[in-house]
Amino acid sequence: MRTTGRRLRRGATAGVALALVALSAPAGTATAGTAPTGGVVPSKVHQPWLWQATVEQRPTGPAALVFFTSRTRFLESTGVLVGRDGGYRLIPLHIAEDHGLLSPDGRHYLRPSGELLDLSSGRQRRPIHTGMRPLAWSPDGQRVLSTRSNDDEVISFGPDNQQLNDPEKPDDLLVLDPYRGTERVVAAGTFAAHAAAAWSPGADLVAVAGPADVPALVAERQRLVVVDPTNGSARWQVELGDRRMLAGPAAWHPDGRRIALLVFDGCAGPRCTPDQTAARTRRIEFLDAATGNAVGQPLPVAASTTKIVGWRGDDPVVKQSIGADRDDDQRAILAALSPGGGREMLVTAPPGSTDLAVPGELLTRAAFGGPERRPSPFAAPLWVYLALAVPTLAGVALLVRRLRRRRPADPASSA
Repeated sequence: MRTTGRRLRRGATAGVALALVALSAPAGTATAGTAPTGGVVPSKVHQPWLWQATVEQRPTGPAALVFFTSRTRFLESTGVLVGRDGGYRLIPLHIAEDHGLLSPDGRHYLRPSGELLDLSSGRQRRPIHTGMRPLAWSPDGQRVLSTRSNDDEVISFGPDNQQLNDPEKPDDLLVLDPYRGTERVVAAGTFAAHAAAAWSPGADLVAVAGPADVPALVAERQRLVVVDPTNGSARWQVELGDRRMLAGPAAWHPDGRRIALLVFDGCAGPRCTPDQTAARTRRIEFLDAATGNAVGQPLPVAASTTKIVGWRGDDPVVKQSIGADRDDDQRAILAALSPGGGREMLVTAPPGSTDLAVPGELLTRAAFGGPERRPSPFAAPLWVYLALAVPTLAGVALLVRRLRRRRPADPASSA
């Protein structure tokens, strides 16, 4: 019986040791026969395991992509990092936090709260003040365009119930250094809010769009300004109205000559019903980056298109969603659009995904078509292994104790 007890203890110890080895071993993709391929965007990704570790618990290195889904143990929108080694990690969001920006090299994730998460080390710091919303990284990954709200949080009233302050104030456009924590205001004109911004390929100019004043904000009308971020000199500005908008952080064409707009036909303004909004048709139009005049031919796009995230040659890479019977089963996708109206699916996220981001470095190289990645069930935080190991050890100890109680007395000792 002593031998049996020793074997049970050794087996339990070995099981715990194997769990710890699995914890310390690289936990990448679980797809058999697939070797990790660095620097390539996988063509398809999947839902993480409920016990998947966060970036801070078990960092896995630079991102191949990040998608967002509420189908995690946090039961709300959560970032899911898919590393270039195939590992899946979670990026939990703060309460009511919007989605952040992935740096062009895929090594950092900048939260709207101003926190910079190092995806290789899991360390997080706050070099930027709160109250800002990052809009776009510069192509070299050294600067970030951001907007800062100056609105008063509370409306003050006097003794006669007269309003003493105007809570709606123009927002500031800033250029931030997210590594040193410095900021500089860009004199881009008056905006009640900044909706979107894009850097030129040489990072010497920026395009910024948004409502110019409170009435425009209410009516959802926007203005587009192209400005030098160094001295604040405006090159030109155009009124976009309520049916045109800057097509996202990659709206500036790589040749530097055109700026893309996302345009829709149909009902406009805040009073549109959901059915009227769904009936809109969309297209991409272009403005001359030197003058602001319309140029080129429009490109029809699907109604689910929300922004341009990059370019593959002359073809825009856009973020869309593909439908399902239920809205919460829709998938976020990236697709390349051709002038002839063709669409090539590049990346597909799982059902329930609401957003998808790829590092600018991989977008520039058009590094798509990587192998399908699946999350490893062994990429769990330490507490999962402890939760499994402790009951196992307790059960083995209880079993050994019972065996000892049932063991007959030693004849030599009883004599």
